[in-house]
Amino acid sequence: MKGSTIALDHIGERQAAARIVDGQLDDFIIDPPDWVIPPESLFRGKLGRPVKGLGGAFVDLPDGQSGFLRQTKGLRPGDPILVQVTGLAEQGKAVPVTTRLLFKSRYAIVTPDAPGLNISRQIDDDDLRADLDALARDCMDGAGERLGLILRSACMDTDEAEIADDILQMRSLAEQVLGDLNGPPELLLAAPGAHELAWRDWEAADTLDDQPGSFARHAVDDALDTLRRPEVSLPQGASMVIEPTRALVAVDVNTGPDTSPAAGLKANIAAIRALPQQLRLRGLGGQVVIDLAPYPKREKQVLEQVMRAAFKRDGRDTVLAGFTPLGNFELTRKRDRVALSVLLP
Repeated sequence: MKGSTIALDHIGERQAAARIVDGQLDDFIIDPPDWVIPPESLFRGKLGRPVKGLGGAFVDLPDGQSGFLRQTKGLRPGDPILVQVTGLAEQGKAVPVTTRLLFKSRYAIVTPDAPGLNISRQIDDDDLRADLDALARDCMDGAGERLGLILRSACMDTDEAEIADDILQMRSLAEQVLGDLNGPPELLLAAPGAHELAWRDWEAADTLDDQPGSFARHAVDDALDTLRRPEVSLPQGASMVIEPTRALVAVDVNTGPDTSPAAGLKANIAAIRALPQQLRLRGLGGQVVIDLAPYPKREKQVLEQVMRAAFKRDGRDTVLAGFTPLGNFELTRKRDRVALSVLLP
């Protein structure tokens, strides 16, 4: 089936969203369990004392929860501060937070204490950029140096009135939150749910199916069952096995029945190109160690180039550490989702 579809449904009581491209599951989001503090949650907290050796300080959050803040310059213990969650933490541990707040919607991102008006580089039409710049300046008039604005690529094919409404809503929300500094620790802005994230961050699809049972109609349930298994099939009988542990994610690449001299290189290239999507769909991040199939050592540079290109297209925060002395490839990837194995055991 050609084309793209966004399916919105529920798994149990939790919202879930799936993007299907040409009949294959391309992305999947589901609301996390209650014990998880999801990224983008915005709190009023209270700064604790600096922690020697860790380069930061803990932040008291509501309900006995805590965050860990690294940027503490100019702040004093006991100060009320506004912080936003930037990633995930294991149950019972402090979540990473930042004072660099973002108010993000489909078309606009308002950036407190980061003044300036910026337009996505993907919008390359000079006339459109000029129109959007004028629109942004009009909507942000009077904001002074406190608020900045970024216009996202979704503005490219959207009515100006809709963009203006989005900007004004985000500006109003930012001003309201920034004015609510005094008081005990409190959740001021909850993280968006799966359906809102799908609307906000995914490109418009050819078809939107938001009726109950959409996952069954578009075979999303079957795709999720496949993702529960560690083995991923690759072309020509090759495969890779993705196994998360407490310390890292281990990836093992296998050539399968192909015994030709180029089998290892072909299997490795196929695995590398498939890996970013597989990690995203499975909700895996942190340290990733890849045990590549045997290949001619002269092809190491080729594999590094394929690795850089694959993870650049993925768009997630990824650091490619390179090859280890034992020949494995290591990388780290931001933990921004709960592992699918936890969400759907």
